[in-house]
Amino acid sequence: KDLALCDSIQSLSDFTSTMSWLEARGLGGIFGSFIYADQMDVSTNILYLAQGGISLPDESYYREDQYAEIRSAFLTHVQTMFSLVGIAGGADLAAKILKLETQLASHHFDAVKDRDATLTYNKMSRDQVIALMPAFDFELYLSSGEIPAVVLDSVIVQQPPFFQGLSSILSAFDRDSWVAWLKWNIISGSAPYLSSALVDQNFAFYGKTLSGTPELRQRWKRAVSVVEGSLGEAVGKVYVEQHFPSEAKRRMEELVANLIQAYRISINAIDWMSQETKLKALEKLGKFTPKIGYPNKWRDYSALETSPSDLFANIGHVTKFQRNFELAKIGKAVDREEWHMTPQTVNAYYNPVMNEIVFPAAILQPPFFALGADDAVNYGGIGAVIGHEIGHGFDDQGSKYDGDGVLNNWWSDGDRAAFELRSNALIAQYNQLRPEEVPDITVNGALTVGENIGDLGGLAIAYKAYQISLADKPSPVIDGLTGEQRLFLGWAQVWRGKVRPEEQRRRIATDPHSPNEFRCNTIVSNFTPFYDAFGVSAKDALWLDEKSRVQIW
Repeated sequence: KDLALCDSIQSLSDFTSTMSWLEARGLGGIFGSFIYADQMDVSTNILYLAQGGISLPDESYYREDQYAEIRSAFLTHVQTMFSLVGIAGGADLAAKILKLETQLASHHFDAVKDRDATLTYNKMSRDQVIALMPAFDFELYLSSGEIPAVVLDSVIVQQPPFFQGLSSILSAFDRDSWVAWLKWNIISGSAPYLSSALVDQNFAFYGKTLSGTPELRQRWKRAVSVVEGSLGEAVGKVYVEQHFPSEAKRRMEELVANLIQAYRISINAIDWMSQETKLKALEKLGKFTPKIGYPNKWRDYSALETSPSDLFANIGHVTKFQRNFELAKIGKAVDREEWHMTPQTVNAYYNPVMNEIVFPAAILQPPFFALGADDAVNYGGIGAVIGHEIGHGFDDQGSKYDGDGVLNNWWSDGDRAAFELRSNALIAQYNQLRPEEVPDITVNGALTVGENIGDLGGLAIAYKAYQISLADKPSPVIDGLTGEQRLFLGWAQVWRGKVRPEEQRRRIATDPHSPNEFRCNTIVSNFTPFYDAFGVSAKDALWLDEKSRVQIW
């Protein structure tokens, strides 16, 4: 039905209305859109528009020689997918799609620009958005996608050059290419929920070719992922009831308080920041809001329609339910109780516009945390995670937001320059690192600098908090290891893992996190207490000359 709808497209207006209608059902969006707090007025939600329209992980996949084989595999994959749904001429259609997506990708911000909080904040009126892309009927897009334009006084456009480029491409509307692209998006977006042949072919490219994963997960595991993605907080409520003791939350609250106190001491002690800026940093730190375990109020799913016999229809219902939930926020007050991760997610995050640090229940388990574990190991694990998330409030981008979450420069020019001098030294270090899995490429220091600052500060503050917890007493020796040594071993345990070469290559291009080997080893190489704990000398592999070590917080 959706594919047949595409055949009726004759004009750019037809394409716009059809694309928007399909996007509302989770298929075929030409650019991204989401609802989030206005970064200059954090009490109110606003619509954000973001670059999109591509099938490969990143714009670099369309232009760099190292991805030529992936582009070739993509052509074969698209051709095969068209064949599986009974559409002839797949090779020609695939070529049209790749050409079109290459044009779109040429207007994308690269991964470094795309994480810049200032560059991606461009607030515009509706008239300005319309003027930005004159070939695209923005009003038709809104009405066809059932977006409540009546409350859409302003929009934040994250990458204006993309939308200008999109308008230029659409002005020479190539009907056959755009219809092929739209059909491809319908097929690809639906594939995980259709026949085994489509599921397998979809995995062959996105799983094997792009990530190196040798085999598809068992069906029951994929089913669990669908339920989690659809009913995340409903699953989370059950998880918390069964796996999150109140003592874990109490202990976590204590650790967070200790880490914030350690950060306070560290800010007061740094020698490169003026007293005026220190006071503003301390003010921001004092306004941090920790969220631990699970939300105070759970999502209500009672309006979600489901059928026990129709998976594909259920996916559509979930998309509609979630879209309506998001669209209802436009122009409304921000819900400060909302979580953007489920309790069963093994992760944590810092939200700059809320100035909050969030720790889902599932991260409070080994190797990050264990109720019965030695304090040193817990400080090296979850303590460093807490320090890392606090540190995001003071990294290269988070530091652009004040204590109320507003995108507001609270630094003096001299202090910002001193901060950037240290950040640039860290960028230069990471630019030299070659991952074990793909030694032909290097880490992108500029892309990963925010996370690297978080890691560096996280470990340093966790170490300081552990020292404070000892109350001037020597750390206990356990199994022949001092507390300091056990803290660093706890840190190392967190980063143990294996990544396939294909996936590591993808991450280097797109992921703002460095490979785990460097998140562990490069960080301790910059941290003098590590040298003291293990007696590291110039003959050891992790030695870094003292003048080359970077310390920020």
